[in-house]
Amino acid sequence: MGRLAAAIGRGIARVTDRPLGPYQTAVVRIGFAGTWLLFLLREFPHRHEMYGPDGPWSWDLAQELVAGNDAFTVLIWSDSSVWFEAVYGLAVLAAALLLLGWRTRTMSVLFMVGVLSLQNRSVFMGDGGDNVIHLMAIYLVFTRCGQVWSLDARRARSVREARARGRRIGPDRVGPALWAVLGFALLLVSLAGWLGAGWLGFFWGMWAVQGLWWLVGHRARSGEPRILLDLIANLAHNAALLVIMVETCLIYATAGWYKIQGTRWQDGTAVHYPLHLDYFSPWPALSELLSSHGTLVMLVTYGTVVVQVAFPFTVFNRRVKNVLLALMITEHAVIAVVLGLPFFSLAMIAADAVFLPTSFLRRLGRGAARARGRLPSRRSRWNHRSPVPGGRQPGVPEAAGHPHVGFTHERSGT
Repeated sequence: MGRLAAAIGRGIARVTDRPLGPYQTAVVRIGFAGTWLLFLLREFPHRHEMYGPDGPWSWDLAQELVAGNDAFTVLIWSDSSVWFEAVYGLAVLAAALLLLGWRTRTMSVLFMVGVLSLQNRSVFMGDGGDNVIHLMAIYLVFTRCGQVWSLDARRARSVREARARGRRIGPDRVGPALWAVLGFALLLVSLAGWLGAGWLGFFWGMWAVQGLWWLVGHRARSGEPRILLDLIANLAHNAALLVIMVETCLIYATAGWYKIQGTRWQDGTAVHYPLHLDYFSPWPALSELLSSHGTLVMLVTYGTVVVQVAFPFTVFNRRVKNVLLALMITEHAVIAVVLGLPFFSLAMIAADAVFLPTSFLRRLGRGAARARGRLPSRRSRWNHRSPVPGGRQPGVPEAAGHPHVGFTHERSGT
């Protein structure tokens, strides 16, 4: 019993002491925010036909559907074109800022609002990847996805370094201002009665938690209140990360087992047919070349089923899991090119990234930092053009040369 109690204690300490998988969560954040951002930008000329007032799924039909399933979308609050443009612009802005990791707690909520609002407005738009983005946008709200590779982490590191040098740091004005503006907007929505009790409670709860986090973080940087909030945040993060991993495994498991039941997958010809559909043939010559090799088509068909069925059972075996992960990522990259489904593939690759090894992600981050460090900075170009010998402008100290570039992996305070 003593050993069991000790093991349980270590397990509890592990899931509450710190947020697990900070690099994996950051990749998931960047992957899904980037995928959604690219999709919105690509469909910008067609936004009115897809999600707006000119779409085949009319505003009245959207209202009836939402009234029946209680789905969330702010686009049923008004059928005005101005309101639609504002929501679409907010979705683009939230995705871009979440990608960069600026105020990630707030941007993750706004990102979710943008995703759910557009997708629930026109439920028949999408290629399968939209369902994955839909789910992951909700899960990301509960993660501390700005721990690494984010502007939040970079700002927190700068603050700590300044305090270590004894410099006085001014109060954060952006965070409280953003919190107050969103609180006022939420108050107007509440008074208008546009949200049901469930969604209203969720958003007010998130708003209150954010205010409490800021208050405790600035009034009591240490002590029991901050420790308690950190514990709760870590527990929510780790639970959401586990849900993301389980959800990804379920996607592959259900897809694989359903394929097993299909006769075309059983006889090895399932991949042959999409290659002859005009909708899935952006490169007809390439599709024709691949479909002309029957053995290759059969191997890809059976290989897809084997990998999808086997992957959930190999997540605890690092070597086998990494091999299957590489195969799945390669498969989705091929689907993006051959079948013309780039956003579906990007969404699935972003979901797969939650299983990438931390060592690989760290090497990837260091490589990106080195590549960025080789780029000439604006200041160095300005000094290079300087007429003063030595490449330095009058009054500018030589130590002001190259600013720090790259993101840090320190814990974010936002």
